[in-house]
Amino acid sequence: MKIIYIKLFLRLSIALGFLSAVADRFGWWDEHISVWGNWQNFVNYTQSLLPYLPDFSIPYIAGIATVLELLFALLLLVGYQTQLIAKLSGILLLIFALSMTFFYGIKGTLDYSVYIASAAAFSLSSMTQSFLEIDSLFTKD
Repeated sequence: MKIIYIKLFLRLSIALGFLSAVADRFGWWDEHISVWGNWQNFVNYTQSLLPYLPDFSIPYIAGIATVLELLFALLLLVGYQTQLIAKLSGILLLIFALSMTFFYGIKGTLDYSVYIASAAAFSLSSMTQSFLEIDSLFTKD
């Protein structure tokens, strides 16, 4: 399979994963398949991953994470600054995976493939060829 198709698959997979997580936080998934189901449950989960931070900061951190995931998803979908956004996505996912591992153990990160998603984002950041990306309008491969 050509690398450009793998790159497109990685972009779409990571972006859709972020969008699915954001949709879950706002209750847009059916309650039977939802992880959080609503914003408050997500904020509570964020608190459990960051118990060392003051309580007042947790809703802001949850909001920042959500905005970043939404922004990264949209930028990956259109292929804008793909290498940078993929690297930042990998860092965000790695922070999440490490927090989950530290406070809940390794099983959840393996079940939800968080380390795999982080590795996929870092892999995407190393791919330089453009395919169906806004970036290709500004560079020549």
